[in-house]
Amino acid sequence: CIPRDEDCWDPKAWAEDALAWQDTRERFRRMQWMGYTDAFMARDARVQKYTFWDYQAGAWQKDWGIRIDHLMCSPHAADRLKAISIHRMARALEKPSDHVPVIATFAD
Repeated sequence: CIPRDEDCWDPKAWAEDALAWQDTRERFRRMQWMGYTDAFMARDARVQKYTFWDYQAGAWQKDWGIRIDHLMCSPHAADRLKAISIHRMARALEKPSDHVPVIATFAD
């Protein structure tokens, strides 16, 4: 799911994709209403970062990405969240995945 327009390089380009449908976004919000926290949003909500770049049209080189890989935390885990990072440069490796790792650190 692309939860917000800010989570993609061009909301208009993704408007017809199931990842950005209002119904899909509503289902994502339902998880939040059940008490789950989007760990990235809890730490870096104002920062535009992506987790996926298509292999086509030079998307990586043009930074035409979307944030579709999420770490949803229970209330207990969210309270223990220390840091979260998106390892963008993994996409620059030879023969990379089109997704990059999202890594979180939690307090003991």
